[in-house]
Amino acid sequence: MLASQFYHVYIVKCSDDSYYTGYTADLESRMERHQSGKVHYTSTRLPVELVFFCGFIDKYKALRFEKYLKSGSGKAFAQRRFM
Repeated sequence: MLASQFYHVYIVKCSDDSYYTGYTADLESRMERHQSGKVHYTSTRLPVELVFFCGFIDKYKALRFEKYLKSGSGKAFAQRRFM
């Protein structure tokens, strides 16, 4: 059985070479919000480029993975694996 709803954890690279990590249930819509300047952190760092995303069936696993990627060891892991 395929899940009808996925929860995404994603990383975008900003024009100033910084990275933003986020979580969403609608990746396409969220990227549109980033590109149109409606996300506070990335609004002054346009354009942004999606460099990583993964989907989860379980919302809470996605949220835990996002939290991990924002931690010190998670940032190091992401640097080695995704960027």
